[in-house]
Amino acid sequence: MKCFNQIQIIIPGKIIIDKAKQFAVDVIDTINYEDSNQFNKEKIKQDHFVSKLDEEAVKQAFEKFGKSVNGPDYTIYQQKEKSWKEDLYVDDFALAVKKQKKSAAIRYGLSWTFQSSSFRRDPILDKKDAWICFVECDDTDNSFSCAVYPPFQTKELILKDPVLPHLKGKKLVAYKNDLPKYD
Repeated sequence: MKCFNQIQIIIPGKIIIDKAKQFAVDVIDTINYEDSNQFNKEKIKQDHFVSKLDEEAVKQAFEKFGKSVNGPDYTIYQQKEKSWKEDLYVDDFALAVKKQKKSAAIRYGLSWTFQSSSFRRDPILDKKDAWICFVECDDTDNSFSCAVYPPFQTKELILKDPVLPHLKGKKLVAYKNDLPKYD
């Protein structure tokens, strides 16, 4: 799975950007994040847009190294059909993708969030051998350049409480400065 050890910069093309935007528009009415105290539909839509861009960027990064990648999934599921399935499959290995927008990283520091509450828990937290790729997407310009970090296994991560007090007990965070050395 570790076919690259340096950050890969991927700039999505117009077709991918348009496809991700349309997905975000189509999926917004099927989502309910009330248990996470998230009611801002525009923020939710932007998060889903960037998530698809990041999944596409990870796919392109692995394909640069000759890997076969299945995904991303653009199916619109109704609330009760949604799952915590992995985002991509690289040579048949499941891979989760975690995103961070540059605008948020500027405000709070570069980090990636995992759900960890009694209402919603990211199953990857309980899979120590699972693979994760972290991505920072530059949403501050129209290029949406994505910095794709090398993949890590859950057991390699140091997870901490979030900076924002109201998220403590609901989320766990992998901070960039705590990532294992990758280059």
